[in-house]
Amino acid sequence: MSKAILDAMAQHMDKSVQGLQKELAKVRTGRASPALIDGVQVDYYGSNVPISQVANVTTPDARTIQIVPWEATMLPVIEKAILAANIGFNPQSDGKVLRIPLPALTEERRKDMVKMVKKMGEESKVAIRNNRRDANEEAKKAEKNKEMSGDEQKKLMELIQKKTDDKVAEIDKVIGAKEKEILTL
Repeated sequence: MSKAILDAMAQHMDKSVQGLQKELAKVRTGRASPALIDGVQVDYYGSNVPISQVANVTTPDARTIQIVPWEATMLPVIEKAILAANIGFNPQSDGKVLRIPLPALTEERRKDMVKMVKKMGEESKVAIRNNRRDANEEAKKAEKNKEMSGDEQKKLMELIQKKTDDKVAEIDKVIGAKEKEILTL
């Protein structure tokens, strides 16, 4: 019983950390990354699909995202979708390739991004603490229903707290790395 509670909690916590990492990949640092346009959807024959499903997205250098559509007719559609997404990018087309030049980040913008990253980290920590609360409630319920002894429950709650502390530390590490990446010129 205690293993099931612990495993379920660990699974939820891992998803919280993975979700944070996925969101942080979309945060612009000083470097170009295809992840910066991951959320942009284009109309492909009536279906909304990510750009990566209709074009090759690369970063030829640290300040440029390059998009080469597989069909030439998709070039203006992709360009309109990027502009409509309102993510602060101004794509430039040469008829075959879209290039998105990324301007250098100002010091003020970098600090704003660090604040945003810290907020995302705090939200993930809240989610992990909620997972801890749920697991603790399950442990209390199991002890109340005589599915485990008081000693087993106490031991389980200590394991739950240790796992929570480990995941919070992991989030701090992820946030610290992203913060360092943003502030590095």
